[in-house]
Amino acid sequence: MGLLSQILQTRSRVLYVQGPHQTVDTVIRLMAEQQIGAVPICENGQLIGIFSERDFLRRVAAKGLDPARTELRAVMTPHPITAAPDEDRLVAISKMQAIGCRHLPILANGTVIDMLSMRDLLFVEIAAREQEVAELRQYISGTY
Repeated sequence: MGLLSQILQTRSRVLYVQGPHQTVDTVIRLMAEQQIGAVPICENGQLIGIFSERDFLRRVAAKGLDPARTELRAVMTPHPITAAPDEDRLVAISKMQAIGCRHLPILANGTVIDMLSMRDLLFVEIAAREQEVAELRQYISGTY
């Protein structure tokens, strides 16, 4: 599974798009209920930001803002890094490591179609390495 599209086909879609005027308290409840770490923020069908657990901690809780009165627009991460379904998973991991993010919106034709987390990508990477090790063991033992 080298391409992001292959990873997306093996799992349920995880996408809870929010608008920039939505309040933080509403979105935090949604994130807790759905057990997700981030949501894409779209306006007029275009991705304008992402709001994550980290954004909540650093930009809302740490600053003493009232989540019921704070709109996502004020505390989201604007212009997030994105990927396309035809990108390689290793490229996606490198992008995320370069800026220290954990969630990656996947865009097709300018529209958010899904979200992948670093965890999603690392589980695939671990499975690929386990497969390589198994094949090498078979080769060494002559059962390949």
